[in-house]
Amino acid sequence: MNTDKAFCFNICLYLCSSVPLFLYFAFLPALSAADLAGRIDKLLADSPAAAAAFWGIEIRDLKTGEVVYSQNQNKFFVPASNTKLFTIALALNRLGPNYTFETRVVADRAPDQSGRIAGDLRLVGGGDPDLSARTIPYAPGPVTGNPLAAIEDLADQVVAHGIRGVTGGIVGDDTRYVWEPYGENWAIGDPQFEYGAPVSALTVNDNAFVLRVRPGSRVGDPAELELDPPLEYYTIDNRVLTVPRGGPRQVHFERLPGSFHIDLWGTLPVASAPDDLELGIEDPALYAALAFRKALEERGVTVDGEARAEHQYPTRDGQVPTAWVELARRTSPPLLDDLKITAKVSQNLHAEMALRAVGLARRGEGSREAGIADLKDFLASAGIPPDGYSLGDGSGLARSNLVTPATVVGMLRYMYDSPLRDAWLDLLPSAGEDGTLSARFTDGPTKGRIRAKTGSLSHINALSGYAQRQSGDWLVFSIIVNNAGAPPSQVRGIIDRICILIVE
Repeated sequence: MNTDKAFCFNICLYLCSSVPLFLYFAFLPALSAADLAGRIDKLLADSPAAAAAFWGIEIRDLKTGEVVYSQNQNKFFVPASNTKLFTIALALNRLGPNYTFETRVVADRAPDQSGRIAGDLRLVGGGDPDLSARTIPYAPGPVTGNPLAAIEDLADQVVAHGIRGVTGGIVGDDTRYVWEPYGENWAIGDPQFEYGAPVSALTVNDNAFVLRVRPGSRVGDPAELELDPPLEYYTIDNRVLTVPRGGPRQVHFERLPGSFHIDLWGTLPVASAPDDLELGIEDPALYAALAFRKALEERGVTVDGEARAEHQYPTRDGQVPTAWVELARRTSPPLLDDLKITAKVSQNLHAEMALRAVGLARRGEGSREAGIADLKDFLASAGIPPDGYSLGDGSGLARSNLVTPATVVGMLRYMYDSPLRDAWLDLLPSAGEDGTLSARFTDGPTKGRIRAKTGSLSHINALSGYAQRQSGDWLVFSIIVNNAGAPPSQVRGIIDRICILIVE
């Protein structure tokens, strides 16, 4: 018997023989909390990976509200993607689970008798984040299928209206939301990649694409490039060379902010696997217009003009003027389905779009500022003190975001006690089963007993949510780690061990 078990066993013998039974049971929760606190303190003290980092933790019993453990719970931390907890809760409450978005194709006038549109054809974004190949409802696993299927569906509808030609061009209209593609205090390199893709009311394939770099067939050949979706958008200077087997595998990439030019250099061994780069799209509305133009032409529709983007259309409510002729429409799945994707896979772009959707619906402007303003009102109604947070985006990419673990727990408690509890809990990743927790807690007592949102940036790791103990009782917790110098896997390992202690 180890020392901890021996101590508890002796205490139990003493209590059973010395005090009334109701006092013994009344003492047990305090003993359990003290034992848990001691174990967490020891875990953090004994781990070199934890020693130099700044830890913020609050754990509460959901039924009683009792604090089970706390450390720096009222200090500010950069929350990374734990920010999405606030955005998702806001959207679910303000817009409702059944809210939908609409994408339209319109023209200034009806087609003539030969099926030609005089002027431009306009693809109007309605804020739908799921014009992509994602499976809806959410299902674990990689995203497969045609990333431009939604665009092709709209093109099919246009052709079904008898359209055979367009004398103007194709306009990608994302004016439903204010054109502010990046958040304040994002890192300068974020927009180059899929995780920092720009925000737009007209979003196709998460405003990203894959640049697949394959070695050439012979040593000395330039690498072969493949685009997915197969739509030319950037100019690419390819200086990646094929080297002998066993040679260095290093592919470097750079695109300056605002540029449509990619520099690619490095080496790939002959016959080796390709290197896939997931890259962001500089102007999503322009990309969507190009994709739509290509889809129409593939269906025999001639388009005389070029594809172009239009931002910040004067109608602030984003509605299509009634004078326009609608030729196609696509309605999104219910918002709840997208919020599940946002939470499960920690989709930054979708969180930012949800924030702007709330701003438009509640304050008449689809902007980050309007969304944040409504977030403050929502948190005030939830009883969250304004001095417990400072949030500037919806995704958590902003390095200036600050929250206290106590604030996170307060918001989680509010959602747990709300009428939306079941839907809310179902959104969060489940330990060892799906989302960003699919590869964590894969066996043992924690599997399926933790519903929580992850968060990670350089030197930052977080996990906040709910844990069901083996007794059936529920705890709410927030663990945020800043200034971690150890490898992220080690820090996550400590966080996971804390969660195991909570459940056990």
